[in-house]
Amino acid sequence: MNPREVIISEDAFSDLDAGKLFYNNREAGVGQYFIDSLIADLESLRFYSGIHIKCFDCHRMLSKRFPFAIYYSIDEERVSVIAVLDMRRNPTWIGKQIRKRTSRYR
Repeated sequence: MNPREVIISEDAFSDLDAGKLFYNNREAGVGQYFIDSLIADLESLRFYSGIHIKCFDCHRMLSKRFPFAIYYSIDEERVSVIAVLDMRRNPTWIGKQIRKRTSRYR
């Protein structure tokens, strides 16, 4: 199995920034821990992409430490991260976000 390149969309970067801000507003330093944890999860997609369940026509990987999900699509050589969303949000809202973003990135 060859490792795939992981590409993170601008929307997903914005999601990460919003999560960092949310956790920093709760307690100083937690936002950086959030980023570090999610980056580790994203890096694991190089090797483990494709094993996760599909939701809204994308693969969904749950974060190890935070209630966030990483939505991605894959092809032979790369993993395209579409969104990094808080799982405490309304599922209808999550579905709309994924559908809107996948139409942009596919």
